[in-house]
Amino acid sequence: MGAGGTKLPFSSPCWSGHQPLSVSSEGQNGCHLDRELVPIEAHNKIVTDPRREYIRRLRTRRSEANVHQRWNRRIGHLRLITGFVAVLIMWLAAGPGLLSPWWLAAPVVVFIGLAIYHERVIAHQRSSLRAAMYYKRALERIEDRWHGKGASGERFLDSSHPYAQDLDIFGHASLFQLLCLARTRAGEQTLAKWLLQPATAGEVLLRQQAVEELRARIDLREGLAVLGEDFRVGVHPDALASWGAGEPVLHSSTARIVAALLASSAVATAVIWAQTGWPLPFLMVLLVEATFALKLRERVLAVAHAVELPAHDLDLLSQVLMRFEQEEFTSPKLVALKKALETEGLPPSRRIKKLHRLTELLDSRDNLAVRIMGPPLLWTTQIAFAIEAWRKTSGPAVARWLHTVGEIEALSSLAAYAYARPAEVFPEFVFDSPTFDGEGLGHPLLMESKVVRNDVRFGKDRRVLIVSGSNMSGKSTLLRTVGTNAVLAMAGAPVRARRLRLSSLTIGASIRVTDSLQSGSSRFYAEITRIRQLMDLAAGGEPLLFLLDELLHGTNSHDRRIGAEAIVRTLVERGAIGLLTTHDLALAGIAGVLNPAAENVHFEDHLENGRISFDYTLHQGVVRKSNALELMRSVGLQV
Repeated sequence: MGAGGTKLPFSSPCWSGHQPLSVSSEGQNGCHLDRELVPIEAHNKIVTDPRREYIRRLRTRRSEANVHQRWNRRIGHLRLITGFVAVLIMWLAAGPGLLSPWWLAAPVVVFIGLAIYHERVIAHQRSSLRAAMYYKRALERIEDRWHGKGASGERFLDSSHPYAQDLDIFGHASLFQLLCLARTRAGEQTLAKWLLQPATAGEVLLRQQAVEELRARIDLREGLAVLGEDFRVGVHPDALASWGAGEPVLHSSTARIVAALLASSAVATAVIWAQTGWPLPFLMVLLVEATFALKLRERVLAVAHAVELPAHDLDLLSQVLMRFEQEEFTSPKLVALKKALETEGLPPSRRIKKLHRLTELLDSRDNLAVRIMGPPLLWTTQIAFAIEAWRKTSGPAVARWLHTVGEIEALSSLAAYAYARPAEVFPEFVFDSPTFDGEGLGHPLLMESKVVRNDVRFGKDRRVLIVSGSNMSGKSTLLRTVGTNAVLAMAGAPVRARRLRLSSLTIGASIRVTDSLQSGSSRFYAEITRIRQLMDLAAGGEPLLFLLDELLHGTNSHDRRIGAEAIVRTLVERGAIGLLTTHDLALAGIAGVLNPAAENVHFEDHLENGRISFDYTLHQGVVRKSNALELMRSVGLQV
């Protein structure tokens, strides 16, 4: 640890030989499935070979799907045979009269039973197929065949964000696409927020503990993954939270009591009518009820209409909540999340079930019997009052449920990533000075077979690395490697490194800055606007980790040299640390001016048999040659 730091080790109950989760300062803070899939044994143990485990589970789920498919065909045939028998009995009863019509009851009962069982078999088959698809995609992630598959999160991309576009956080083959397994919009929003807003070290530690506990809970992730395809698009978090927190439309307890008394009076006078033949009391009650219902009609219909979408969304949401309620946790964050779900001591799944029953009763008003009996009972009015009472009690908790589901799914996504990459480690945090100390860093989005790892260290004394090198030598990739691992670290995920120590950091980059025809800004103007943004971040609370690629290359070498030196000097004076890449060797002189706060490192290339090769390994000092002419000749340019 850095000087002055005091390491506080953390031991997870689900340990697997990974780096310990730690901070460096005192005071920081056979599973039951809701479907008939066979629980896979030992889901709470870390499996050292995730690929083998996923293959085993994929085969198991495909085998189950095949069994259900065979039963699907058999039951379909039995239903046809039963239908044929029913038709035969009808003919024998109506034609020759050889059988009593009562014989028809037997095939009807059998047919209904087969239909109910058939639906269950089809539902189980679909669950097995979705589970198999989940493991197929999990294998694709392990085997680096995930690019372009899954949610890309492009709707979260903001070109003005200080690093989202530069570090490929969203879009095709992005970090979000690699990580995200969320089935709800709330889950996607939470994960996106974590990737866009670095957390404090204390919050990161809590997430690390939760991720470590969830790492081996494959059955839990499978249980979330097999939810129906309408689940991802079905829950509208903003509208749902707004409905739950809204002011009640029907809030008079007196009116609700009056409605109940009128309905009771209607029943009593109807009984009197039946017994005495005197309809007048019943008709008088009906008249009062009609007046009462007409006065409330507009608000009652508003309640009935407004509850349709929230009730549907909450039904979907309850599937995640119910699955989560079945689990027992020990890490503080997961324990707190589970506790936050309860409202007046009841889990949300039971509260949502009550709302579901109310909406079913509300929908039954289209039934012929309810159409007849409903008006005297003030059916719709009383259910509307009950719905509003539910919203008054449980509605304020809906936003909390959504937040909890979002965090559960974000943590589950990070846990799946941690499980699939057992060699990756959780970072350690220091608090004595701005620090980024990485050993064996690799880019998380590259195939493992193509990753070249480098050590990158800067902090209290060495604040800036000036990276020189020829074109295509790996300078920009190094910036993204540092930046993307920092984003993972500050989100609470493992990083692709043998070891990483860092302090709480704000991240800012100028790597993929482009001109804009719509806004009328050149690339140079867009770049200096981004640099001004980074300057402001450096002057803020947390130290800035800056990543500057080919700084000011849109201007002449004289202005570039002066401007780059002034920018780096100001960033260092404001406590920032980071990297600056260049192929203009004049900028390498900045290290001498800022010595010992800045140091030169470089990438090399080699010309072999007329072809340029790169080792992508970081070396000390300034690069001494350029490959621009060789590259031009390699594509056929006469230079």
